[in-house]
Amino acid sequence: MSKIPEDAIKCLDKGFVRLVDAMGGDDAIVQAARVSYGKGTAKVSQDRGLIRYLMRHRHTTPLEMVEFKFHCKMPIFVARQWVRHRTANINEYSLRYSEARDEFYFPDPEHIQFQSALNKQGRLGEVSESLKTKVRDYFEEISNRSFEIYSELNDAGVARELARAILPVNLYTEWYWKNDLHNLLHFIGLRSDSHAQYEIRVFSDAMAESVKKVAPFAWEAYQDYVVSGLRFSRVEQSLLEQNLPERVVDDILEDIVYQITASLHNNKPREDHELFPLYEKQGGHDSKDDFMLKWDSGEIEVGNVRELREFKEKLLSLKK
Repeated sequence: MSKIPEDAIKCLDKGFVRLVDAMGGDDAIVQAARVSYGKGTAKVSQDRGLIRYLMRHRHTTPLEMVEFKFHCKMPIFVARQWVRHRTANINEYSLRYSEARDEFYFPDPEHIQFQSALNKQGRLGEVSESLKTKVRDYFEEISNRSFEIYSELNDAGVARELARAILPVNLYTEWYWKNDLHNLLHFIGLRSDSHAQYEIRVFSDAMAESVKKVAPFAWEAYQDYVVSGLRFSRVEQSLLEQNLPERVVDDILEDIVYQITASLHNNKPREDHELFPLYEKQGGHDSKDDFMLKWDSGEIEVGNVRELREFKEKLLSLKK
């Protein structure tokens, strides 16, 4: 078995993911986004806010300025799922030019399960130890025997491009895989999902580790707005408008106004006498005494002013 590189993340029994190179990061995203109006350098907090704005509104072109190149080793059946993401550049180990290596994927017993009755693509249910042993034995039997036949044909001079066809899809292959951040996040969103096949999920999770290090602000925004975010259809929004009590919307709006006020004060501290007028300017309706009571509690969270104002507008739209 070939040795796994020291800088790689091990995946499955014999595979790995290794970041070979990366071009750009969070700085490249904001640089591309600001080029249209010639904006100069900005604070890190402003960079974070801009990246979050881009992700929130699905302005994804600037994310395509960041490139990742990985060296990966995976079973062929995983690779065939992988290449369904057609935006990448790939160069794979060729069995037409090179001899196959005796490296096959054998599943861990804990990942041997029954076919799910609910998900045609998934697994579900505990398998008996005897059946797990049988599955492992079959994997090893077919892998060893097929490689013996392949080697025999290869030694006899049969063309490698033909002899390779006898090998099963749990044979390991390797490739260099390059993609931009926007499409890489789309890949991770699908392949790190709990419904994805376990064997490809571990590779996707490994690549995610590189994204976190190279573009941490973009990864944070992706988690907040794509992975954990919710998008409502027109029908769903209509149901909320009809069934969400107006008093509930008003309570949430009031909380948002307090958060906007606190965030503005956090970004640019005001004098005490300026706080209540600032709150009123944001649309607050509490009396001055009630405002000071809540303000002095110290429990008001701060956030991104732009995000909070956008959320406020969405809530107001539910009352129309």
